[in-house]
Amino acid sequence: MMNSQPEQKYCRQPVMVLNDRRWPSRTITRPPVWLSSDLRDGNQALFEPMDIARKLKLFQELCRIGFKEIEVAFPAASQVDYDFVRLLIEGGHIPPDVTIAVLTQAREPLIQRTMAALRGARRAIVHVYNATSPVFRDVVFGLDRQGVIDLAVDAVRMIRSLTDQTTEWVLEYSPETFTATEPEFALAICNAVTQAWPATPDSPVILNLPATVECTTPNVYADRIEWMDRHLERRDSVILSVHPHNDRGTAVAAAELALMAGAQRVEGCLFGNGERTGNVDLVTLALNMYSQGIHPGLDFSDIDRTIGVCEEVTALPVGPRHPYAGELVFTAFSGSHQDAIRKGMLQRQKDLDAAAGSGRAADSVPWQVPYLPVDPADLGRSHASLIRVNSQSGKAGMAWVLESSHGVVLSRSQQVRFAAEVQKDLDTLERELTGDALWHIYRRTAGGVDAPAGTVPE
Repeated sequence: MMNSQPEQKYCRQPVMVLNDRRWPSRTITRPPVWLSSDLRDGNQALFEPMDIARKLKLFQELCRIGFKEIEVAFPAASQVDYDFVRLLIEGGHIPPDVTIAVLTQAREPLIQRTMAALRGARRAIVHVYNATSPVFRDVVFGLDRQGVIDLAVDAVRMIRSLTDQTTEWVLEYSPETFTATEPEFALAICNAVTQAWPATPDSPVILNLPATVECTTPNVYADRIEWMDRHLERRDSVILSVHPHNDRGTAVAAAELALMAGAQRVEGCLFGNGERTGNVDLVTLALNMYSQGIHPGLDFSDIDRTIGVCEEVTALPVGPRHPYAGELVFTAFSGSHQDAIRKGMLQRQKDLDAAAGSGRAADSVPWQVPYLPVDPADLGRSHASLIRVNSQSGKAGMAWVLESSHGVVLSRSQQVRFAAEVQKDLDTLERELTGDALWHIYRRTAGGVDAPAGTVPE
């Protein structure tokens, strides 16, 4: 039973006092550095973690999409994770422009195992973390602030001591539970880490500021990121990264506002996979940028292939209403939506014809179709499925499907009569009607074929 007085049980997260915030007046003008955590964060969230074969298939798909940084494992967590890192390195599976990353806690045995897994890599990101919020300091670690800083700094120095000259090493540090950590303490521990490595413009440290548990609104997260961006020491030697989770359902918004606030890099998973409610959805985030005319540097032009790979290796479905990727996100059933889309598509064809006649490229014609933020064809989807017919549909949608599937163009008066006949079948069958079913009804009504309503094909 929900508590009738939740204010007594749950504490409101404190807001950031940043009266001169700058991020609200900024816009996103270029993509961030992307890191896919599907093979690590996404993998540890599965009912059945991936085996090496499935991991390799997903790794290859991530490379094909265009990710240049991929977190591939927590090598100390399992033998499979360790062996997968060795397979990538020894088997020559890592493209020359791709950097692998691995995660480790700030504990000596785990660091030793992690560094062993990476031997021989051309370039590697070693991502070390420890929790920093008061509840972890007090309840989990039993350490004061300086003790938690010492834990992080000792881990960084140990990693540095285990590096060699054959690999280009990049340090990444996360103050886990950043959003529940006092900002001044998060700043202090991050500064201690960049000093201990040490960070330089030629060898920057990635400081990853995660919403380990999304616990407040995206604007507060953005304020925290901007405050850190302004106050970090050695800022020219830091790549500021974010890792939003989706506990409140606003991870995409949090990531977008964080980029406006100064973040340069985003970690997440395809389709928002990850523990609990998931990580930030990199597909949605990237295609949001694309819809604003910014190429994200990731290629989702065959989104159904990517969906197929992810569903196969994770055994998790992509929902039919998932942004950009769902089966139904570019489909209209209701009459008013169908009419607007049909008119928009007809006008676009006229604009394309005019452009071709004047020698202009088709790409120069702006996309302006109601209800469709991007052209489904850019993602490998057909325009044929934009409009589908059920009991909520209107005459324009029915005419569009008939024209698209069988080339029959109806006048307005014909559309009215045809829609009335279609509605009889919809009322009888109570299901969606395909193009073939509409063709059957058209032949029955216009061609005098003797067949009762409700007998159209599936």
